[in-house]
Amino acid sequence: MARIVFVLTGADHWTLADGQRHPTGFWAEEFTVPYRALIDAGHDVTVATPGGVLPTVDRASLTPEANGGQRGADAVAATLEAVAALRRPVALADVDPDEYDAVYYPGGHGPMEDLSADPDSARLITTTLDAGKPLALVCHGVAALLATERPDGSSPLRGYHVTGFTRAEEEQAGLADRAPWLLSDRLVTLGLRFTEDAPWSSHVVTDRTLLTGQNPASSAAVAAALLGRLDPVA
Repeated sequence: MARIVFVLTGADHWTLADGQRHPTGFWAEEFTVPYRALIDAGHDVTVATPGGVLPTVDRASLTPEANGGQRGADAVAATLEAVAALRRPVALADVDPDEYDAVYYPGGHGPMEDLSADPDSARLITTTLDAGKPLALVCHGVAALLATERPDGSSPLRGYHVTGFTRAEEEQAGLADRAPWLLSDRLVTLGLRFTEDAPWSSHVVTDRTLLTGQNPASSAAVAAALLGRLDPVA
């Protein structure tokens, strides 16, 4: 059995360029699909957030439109309700990377607000990469990579191939013109090699032990890629 820590945003909003607060949190599908895949495979999942705050789910991610219909929305809501770890997250600062076999970051716009500059998250990411353990991030969760930095100011991920929520998807979501910055732009500025597929299609990029997914539709593929890096449960 592998132990995986899911790092969720503690933010319930994203501050836009004009100072307005866009309600958000974590994206339900990006949590529930990998969670279900890992638990069903016999692995253990811990939830961590900055400060150990209770994570907020983005209400837009609970709608039938976001889940392929009412049945899908009901299934996502039922899964979230059943996950006790969401109601007792550990503080990110208290997470010991040595105690976990892999790390996973779901998205939602929340990580753009807090995890993109969180030093505890940066420590976890850097230590996980240096140890050669799997690190998986999807959609806006990839923003957590922006907080990492070597002592000389460079990114430990410089030259890595990654993906994440794209400019085209942000435009179609209606927030690109109001965003203080766009994820793909920041990643490229740090020297990462950003690739993308058609908007809203499943797209996963693997580079060494780093696994990144483009959007919510990529959640299942990211989970499968992560499972492929973990020892099967006997």
